[in-house]
Amino acid sequence: MKRSYSDKIFDIVNIGIMIVLLIVFVWPLWFVFIASISEPNAVLRGEVLLFPKQINFKGYERILSYQMILKGYANSVFYTVVGTILNMVMSILLAYPLSYRSFGPRKFFNWFFIATMYFSGGLIPMYLLVRGLGILDTRWAILIPGMVSVYNALIIKNFFMNSIPQELQEAATLDGANAAQYLWRVVLPLSKPVFAVVGLYYMVGNWNNYTKALYYIYNEDLYPLQSVLRQLLISSKLVHDLVMTAEEMAEAIEQAQLMQYGVIVVAALPMLCVYPFVQKYFVKGAMLGALKG
Repeated sequence: MKRSYSDKIFDIVNIGIMIVLLIVFVWPLWFVFIASISEPNAVLRGEVLLFPKQINFKGYERILSYQMILKGYANSVFYTVVGTILNMVMSILLAYPLSYRSFGPRKFFNWFFIATMYFSGGLIPMYLLVRGLGILDTRWAILIPGMVSVYNALIIKNFFMNSIPQELQEAATLDGANAAQYLWRVVLPLSKPVFAVVGLYYMVGNWNNYTKALYYIYNEDLYPLQSVLRQLLISSKLVHDLVMTAEEMAEAIEQAQLMQYGVIVVAALPMLCVYPFVQKYFVKGAMLGALKG
């Protein structure tokens, strides 16, 4: 089919815009990576823009030798894996009854949970609740508060209602399956796209979360990586306030600079590795809840 002149112009403009957006989004990630393997003084002088200068891996060597970072990394992996599993299980258990058309008070509970998206008790009542449950300064203080996102649960509910035919439920009922068996044998196997999308939302949120540790955790051995990174950034700013010689200050700033960029790369790497495996589901995920003819 012959393309018109206006179609060609549109393609050129569209490709140009995509290239500009690619540069805007990719360049910061690329800069952080090349800065992490470049000479810190070259980074401070602004000589590192597109390619690394005087490549070295001293920053990563220090990261591997810094026990708090390794411990924080292990804690973040634990919080992300266990937290995401709990998030998904609880979200499915919330979404399934709300999508079950024979569930009588479905509309009431639907509005009841939606109301929690607009109104909350606030930080102080949540802190008192965590303390009252006896989980303050434990791993459960990271995992339990906010275990269910109502927004994500509603996404799953809409998928159950709009993407799984009602006839399947009727057929399963005629075959003698109860609600739990229908969920396990029919709904879950057909819901992999929405689970991949929502699961990635939860994973990113759990991996990047540091506010819960800031509020509920006092033991540094339980800090996630993001909290350790925050402490590292703060300590690098405090270097200027310490009484030390010019050489000691320059060395301290150089070491802090090396570790900052390296830790950012280490912190972002797991999510960057996971995303390509679930990216294909995002096309389907973007259409969740769409009307079907």
